[in-house]
Amino acid sequence: MRRISSDMPNTDVQYRLRRQEEGRANIESKLSSNTRIKELRDDPMAAAHATRYSSYLTRLQRYEQNTQFAMEHFDFQDSYLREFNDILQRIRELAVEGSNGIWGADESKYIAIEINELLKELVDIGNRLGPDSKHLWAGDKAFTEPFRLIEGTVEGGGELLVVGVEYRGAGASRRTEIGDGSYVTLDIGGGEAFWAEKMNIISRFDATNYRVTQDSAFYVDGVEIKLTAGDTLHTIVAKINDSAAPVKAYVDPETHGLSLVGTEAHLIRMEDRADSRVLQDLGIIRQSNNPYAPNWHETALVSGGSAFDMVIRLRDAFYRHDQEFTGGQGLGGIDLALNNIASRLTLEGSRRERVAMTWQRLGEEINNVTTSLAREHALDYSTAAMDLANMDFAHRAALSVAARVIPPTLLDFLR
Repeated sequence: MRRISSDMPNTDVQYRLRRQEEGRANIESKLSSNTRIKELRDDPMAAAHATRYSSYLTRLQRYEQNTQFAMEHFDFQDSYLREFNDILQRIRELAVEGSNGIWGADESKYIAIEINELLKELVDIGNRLGPDSKHLWAGDKAFTEPFRLIEGTVEGGGELLVVGVEYRGAGASRRTEIGDGSYVTLDIGGGEAFWAEKMNIISRFDATNYRVTQDSAFYVDGVEIKLTAGDTLHTIVAKINDSAAPVKAYVDPETHGLSLVGTEAHLIRMEDRADSRVLQDLGIIRQSNNPYAPNWHETALVSGGSAFDMVIRLRDAFYRHDQEFTGGQGLGGIDLALNNIASRLTLEGSRRERVAMTWQRLGEEINNVTTSLAREHALDYSTAAMDLANMDFAHRAALSVAARVIPPTLLDFLR
């Protein structure tokens, strides 16, 4: 049985007023946060959808930031590659002028001096930094200056000149994610961008009776070639040719050793896995504690030079006043370097175009997901404001009615 007392109307009124105040506070909180879902119980299904949309939106925004960085990175690459190309074009013009037979030995020396200065500028471009203050052409050794000048004397030159350019970087392995499971390679290694001739490596070790002694592996341009105990030289050649490495292997008919030739102009990089020494046993590479030094075996025949090598050969021909070499091999080497730069510009341009299209698509997806997310949890301001006004009016009315209905007690006068 419910007990009825004179205090019950006061208690009931206070309870109802507190409920109204709680409702008003809830609406005001939703208005301030622009969401209609403060707790899961407000709308469990919409809350679940909103969580999924929010997670997907965060990933899309991260991909959008990655594509923006990639486009900026590619813009830097494109600018420097075009600058490199322009300098090579100037060197080619000098080669054509110097090979026409009208210049004397003194004029030829002046051209050589200009080419030497242009060579230094080419090396400077190869050591440029990207938007993230990392070397653009050093591959995954982004904090290592990729090209090092080697100075010495040259026949006909009266001072120390650049006699070699050593590449100390690595292959291009830095990538960025631009979609779920979708990546784009950011870099073009200096051993690819600034090369000229296809490399050819011939071992002088007779490997006719060679057998792999244990399961092992080695790397060709970063591609792992797995070997099994008992593999012969012909098996090794077949595995290299079946891999994705940009080289072709064969058995040299004269030395009967392993030989490789690049399928494109680039610096071939080879190394044994930590638990293997197959390439060392085959006479391709040697053990070296210097991570920057070329590790070709001292007996291996290695040919195929970089764009810097082509410029050095041309400059030295001008110092010798060798017009026949200048107009033949010298000019031909510069053309090879120009052809390679053109192909790298095409590759860089295609990557940037892909990233630009992805960036545009991501922008549209972000707008669509943002709309879907707003549909699930966004607050209708007009409806919320009307509800708040109605609750405020009801609260004021309740207070007015309560003041008239509830009679004063002795306690009211004792306060």
